[in-house]
Amino acid sequence: MSSLQALWRTTFPPIPEEILPDFKLLRASRLQSQIPLLYLTLLLTIPTTIYGSSQGAPAWVRVGIPVVMGTACLVRFFAWTKKSKQKLDEQSAEKMVTAATWVSGSLGVICSTWCVMSFLTAPPELRIYYPMIMSMGSLATAYCLSTIRGATIINLVIGLLPISLLLLFSGKRMDLAAGTSLVVASAFLLRMIFQQHEQLVDLLLLQRQMRELADTDPLTGLPNRRVLTERLEQEIERAGPDASFALALLDLDGFKPVNDQYGHGCGDLLLCEVADRLRKACGASALPARIGGDEFAILVPAGSAISLAAIADHILAALVPPYQIEGHILRVGASIGVATWPGDGTTSRSLFETADIALYAIKAERRERGVEPGSEGRLGQAQAA
Repeated sequence: MSSLQALWRTTFPPIPEEILPDFKLLRASRLQSQIPLLYLTLLLTIPTTIYGSSQGAPAWVRVGIPVVMGTACLVRFFAWTKKSKQKLDEQSAEKMVTAATWVSGSLGVICSTWCVMSFLTAPPELRIYYPMIMSMGSLATAYCLSTIRGATIINLVIGLLPISLLLLFSGKRMDLAAGTSLVVASAFLLRMIFQQHEQLVDLLLLQRQMRELADTDPLTGLPNRRVLTERLEQEIERAGPDASFALALLDLDGFKPVNDQYGHGCGDLLLCEVADRLRKACGASALPARIGGDEFAILVPAGSAISLAAIADHILAALVPPYQIEGHILRVGASIGVATWPGDGTTSRSLFETADIALYAIKAERRERGVEPGSEGRLGQAQAA
């Protein structure tokens, strides 16, 4: 990486990938609430801008630019009023940010042209008012665009740099003082915006961590029962009339003897290993979750690459090999009960109940055959209900 690239990444650190979608949506949401008010405020200043324009300036500066600016503000105000009701997704949020950057930059060029031309053609005693008007508009725009660092810098440079240079090099002490104040105020605002950006990123990272803590089983890292239920509800809502999906409940057999003989620490490691095998077995085709103790669940969505009829065999095959935990060779059994939508239930509760009944029916059947769960360290056979 070149020194220039390193400097750029230091000045503009990239948004962490895990919060990038949330950041884009939050940024666009703020634009939805702030930009219409900005355009309305700028629109209300147009009459006084025309009234206060330098009489020595050409008509296209005195009247033409303010009229163009007012028309653009009116059009953009109504456009953003509609956008304020728009439901955001990542793609629309990105388009909204891009549009705000280019449009605000273009309007900044128009305003800056008016300010410079009015300043150059105004009587010396009135010149100082134009930088003041321009600075108020530029700083207000920068504040509304504060979540977009690039757009903020563009607007401050376009809006304040030309008039600041004119003030700094006019040769007058008061102009020099005013120009210096503009530069310092802009630098201070930029610093505050960068700090706000960093705080926003930290807040989103913290929120993500909190969500993960609320959604994840702390031992195995699998989704917990709450997440599984939410995904199940979503699957039910979007399922078509010909769709079918399955919920499988899994209960380990012979897990308690592991805890009793080798300790809970060993038992926890065994549960983590089971969770890893479930992840690999499910891949992107199903959602494994830990719902408590040595109980797990697998949601196989509609269209999954895993056959609903073979889900039990597929999962059990992944759990067959022995486990090597802290130097011990361990074998545990497993029983699985499966419920399929809509035949075995049309609500999340009924699917859970049906799968649970199927699971314990399998356990009862094995006990009747004299095969104790987890006996002889063998994997218990289960069939889908």
